[in-house]
Amino acid sequence: MSEQATNSAFRAVPRTGVIFVTTEATRRGYSSRDASWCNLGQGQPETDALDGAPPRVLDVPINPADQDYAPVPGVWELREAVANLYNRLYRRGLKSQYSAENVSISSGGRQALTRVAASIDHVNLGHFLPDYTAYEELLDIFRAFTAIPILLDSNRGYAFTPDDLHREVQGRGLSALLVSNPCNPTGKHIRGDELEQWVRVARNFDCTLILDEFYSHYVWDPPHGDLPVESAARYVEDVDRDPVVILDGLTKNWRYPGWRVAWTVGPKSVIESVASAGSFLDGGGSAPLQRVAIPLLDEQRTAQETRAIATVFKQKRDYLLERLQKIGVTVDLAPEGTFYVWGKLSGLPQPLSDGMGLFRAALEEKVITVPGEFFDVNPGKRRSAQSSRFRDYARFSFGPPLESLRTACDRLANLVAEASRKAG
Repeated sequence: MSEQATNSAFRAVPRTGVIFVTTEATRRGYSSRDASWCNLGQGQPETDALDGAPPRVLDVPINPADQDYAPVPGVWELREAVANLYNRLYRRGLKSQYSAENVSISSGGRQALTRVAASIDHVNLGHFLPDYTAYEELLDIFRAFTAIPILLDSNRGYAFTPDDLHREVQGRGLSALLVSNPCNPTGKHIRGDELEQWVRVARNFDCTLILDEFYSHYVWDPPHGDLPVESAARYVEDVDRDPVVILDGLTKNWRYPGWRVAWTVGPKSVIESVASAGSFLDGGGSAPLQRVAIPLLDEQRTAQETRAIATVFKQKRDYLLERLQKIGVTVDLAPEGTFYVWGKLSGLPQPLSDGMGLFRAALEEKVITVPGEFFDVNPGKRRSAQSSRFRDYARFSFGPPLESLRTACDRLANLVAEASRKAG
């Protein structure tokens, strides 16, 4: 068979935002081990030791039994550990408790999302704009459901009230809604009483909430006590009946992105479907890494890690916000969660007033950002090819160490000063 015929069987799969920007940076010499680069693009927290955090895991012992395939839904003991942690953090004193059967383990967040998407029936599924870049291909590849975009208003600080949710569910006939909470990229966080009302709307109208909670320990105004965590699991009445599906993992909240250990928490019937999807999509994750993950989910260890994150990342959040605003980037909403600043560039001189223009110019200074247009989730490119509504935005990560943020901001400030000088 000729090469042309072979290639004609495949469609071009576009790179998602972070993959695109890191690929472009790599062509210019970027390496994650090269300290001269400042990566404000990739959604990765610093993974080294933090003051006050538990020691980092550096060794992975392998039990001979774990040389075999892991169960597709995950190692049972890890599933139990996840369920127990959710019960202790969010469901103390409640009659309905999560069990191992309410948990499925997968090899990373995208894999968890893919399993869920493969399990959704022929329904209308709502998603927000802007939101996580990887949702675009995910919502297109599985054609069983219809993706319905819901535009959030920057003038309202990207707020979406329970009344708004009620109206969208009824008006558009939504049977499911996919949302990152806290939101990547805007940092908007649905929490406390508002999140409880969201869960109530979902329950009353049988609309499944699919909540990407990978940043749920990066909460900058915690609604409950001194531990900065929040989850819809707190507001579920019956863990096997309420239509609430939660995705999380070690990637952000425990700062182990390279382990590719994630989980889905929800009603047992959903978990059965998700595990069945995993049997043909990926076959299950790594048994040794799942085994080593179990002690990380100890309640006290999790609390220690989370408090360390809150101290270190809050300082970085405040620093990056201040520096970006000083160079002319405006912010619709100071991030309430995540480790991102969603910045508007329209006040900067050209070509930096465009997300792609800033990205290209910053690359020459060894700084990586993500253009805002990648968060204009458009499954199947069904909307018109007009310029993206988020073209003059960019996402800046404060995941890297503070020293890298300082260097990046100095370089961006110099870029803006030079562009202003040239503009006259």
